Amino acid sequence: MTDNHASGGAGRVIRVLIVDDHPIVRHGLARMIEQHEDLCVCCEADNAADALELIESDSPDVAVVDLSLKHSNGLDLIKDAHLRKGDLPILVLSMRDESVYAERALRAGARGYITKDEATANVIEGIRKVLAGEIYLSRKMVGKVLRNIVPGSTPAAHATARLTVREMEVLERIGAGLTTAEIAAALQLSAKTIETYRERIKQKLGLAGASELLRYAIEWVHSR
Repeated sequence: MTDNHASGGAGRVIRVLIVDDHPIVRHGLARMIEQHEDLCVCCEADNAADALELIESDSPDVAVVDLSLKHSNGLDLIKDAHLRKGDLPILVLSMRDESVYAERALRAGARGYITKDEATANVIEGIRKVLAGEIYLSRKMVGKVLRNIVPGSTPAAHATARLTVREMEVLERIGAGLTTAEIAAALQLSAKTIETYRERIKQKLGLAGASELLRYAIEWVHSR
């Protein structure tokens, strides 16, 4: 692993920060990146706090970030990193559904989104694109984003766009059949807090009761 800092011109080495809570994923991604002479992995983290420290101390040129991190949320990390160092290109690499999370990641400050099943083929291209100041998304997702911003077009954004990241996580788990207690355990929150999220979701989506919420959540999960 080289320590050369990106300095522009010939021999420029691009320093990559990897943020993922799975060591085997970080290792595989680092090996893939370092097969390219102009790229090196300068640092790694499995949580948001460590990642923010590394952004300050190691000055990476680009960050590859998962949305599911240890004791933290990747979207919150992207927002914080964007506030601290707005010129840092961030490429999201996640198992989460691009059609649901890509626009959220872009709004938080990321410049690209790749699902992990596409990573082998696309991650290097994605890194180079975001470094060049471009937005990197799948062709399908580019079309959706354009439909959402072109005047007079039919909005493609789902009603769930009104939900916060945490509310989305709760809705996903409701749709997967988890009970309030199981959701609380999975998200390391109290059952009372989950009930509060359930009420907020119902209010934002205009759902009358628990059965409507459950039906909506199941249909939403299976439609993605």
